[in-house]
Amino acid sequence: MSDTVSAPVTSTDLSRILDRQRAAFLHEGPPGLAQRRAGLRRLKAEILKQRTDIVRALKTDFGQRSERESAIVELIPLVQSINYLIRHLGYWMKPERRHVSAYFRSGRAWVVRQPVGVVGIIAPWNYPVSLALVPLATAIAAGNRAMLKPSELTPATSAVIAKIVQAVFSPEQVSVVTGDSEVGAAFSALPFDHILFTGSTAVGKKVAAAAARNLTPVTLELGGKSPVVIEPGFSMRRVADRVAFGKLTNAGQTCIAPDYVLIHENDEEAFASAYQAAVKRQHPGGYAGSPDYTAILNPHHYERLSALIRDAGEQGARVIRLGSDSMTSHVLAPVLLLNVTSQMAVMQEEIFGPVLPVLTYRHPDEAIAFINERPRPLALYYFGEKRVERDRLLKRTVSGNVTINGTLLHYAQDDLPFGGVGDSGIGAYHGKEGFMALTHPRGIYRQGRFNAATLLQPPFGKLTDIITNLILR
Repeated sequence: MSDTVSAPVTSTDLSRILDRQRAAFLHEGPPGLAQRRAGLRRLKAEILKQRTDIVRALKTDFGQRSERESAIVELIPLVQSINYLIRHLGYWMKPERRHVSAYFRSGRAWVVRQPVGVVGIIAPWNYPVSLALVPLATAIAAGNRAMLKPSELTPATSAVIAKIVQAVFSPEQVSVVTGDSEVGAAFSALPFDHILFTGSTAVGKKVAAAAARNLTPVTLELGGKSPVVIEPGFSMRRVADRVAFGKLTNAGQTCIAPDYVLIHENDEEAFASAYQAAVKRQHPGGYAGSPDYTAILNPHHYERLSALIRDAGEQGARVIRLGSDSMTSHVLAPVLLLNVTSQMAVMQEEIFGPVLPVLTYRHPDEAIAFINERPRPLALYYFGEKRVERDRLLKRTVSGNVTINGTLLHYAQDDLPFGGVGDSGIGAYHGKEGFMALTHPRGIYRQGRFNAATLLQPPFGKLTDIITNLILR
């Protein structure tokens, strides 16, 4: 049986693939710099070769998804990440000299970054290409083998990913397995050397619990309600354009999408008008059938979002619909919610769609308190020019990454770690931090001919006491 699996698999199948990869890792040892770079270059070349099939598969899985947007949000970050890994890998792999105390000065100490072994990667459905292959590229750069489990909700894209992997890697190096949530549960229970999971907080907790039984370290990229805080009097057109970009990319089905807005009560109406105008500028042709707008993945998620909107309206929110929906193709036009309260269902869970609640504050401390009363978000967005106010917010809140006067774009910075904290995630990857997460820092000390330790061996005497007292000063 091929180790890149498209048919349903059993836990025995999964274990056998893992055993073969681990045996190959132990037999062949860690790959060198040239081998890792060659694998990354082959992966990049195959991705570009399959570009047309990738965007078509994404459109098939979503029903309606802009081919241009897929290239921008899936392929550009992916290719840039691979290029960044290739450029910097040699420096990251170099042994790092470490300090040796005066008592051991004739010895030497250094750290080498050792591949951990076999990495299990569980990818989500919202960006099924980049959020599968960026972790894979990172694992390859770190010298590891990998098993990749794409989402069962995007089968056409998963098939293209499997085709790419088969064309580039042997099954002993990288294998793709597909299947439903039961396969996912069995996958996360395998004794990997590291698991990198991207998805919801609820599923992330299950993955962490399964990994804990094997003492497998995890990197969890989750989500949460990422707030936008707007300084009083800030340019409404500027903020509205950038919030609309962040909210409507992939129809809001983005883990770092702006989830809600916190704005001064005097600016709420001005923002509402500017946001409506920004949405029309970005999508002048409407939504149902638009080549530039993405559908909600499936009817289940469409109905979930519709229920959030209904609940908000029933509890007194002002619901402003900014286009026509299509239930048959599960296209949900942007919705702006005003007069929102924290008791509404839309403020109780991550929205993951083109619905934007707006809440007001009178004093900046109220916005800080509102954020701190809730689980720590994966992203935080601040719009303003007053450095004192901005720094105050950043110092008194805890979140994943931050973009100032913009949205989403911190994700595209390859030299920044990407990750959450608390309910929004554990650990970070991208760039150097990804390489560090998927390698073990192996400390090595080479003892010199003479050091103080040789004088602290039995038989003990007065010289032992003198040296001990000198060290303990």
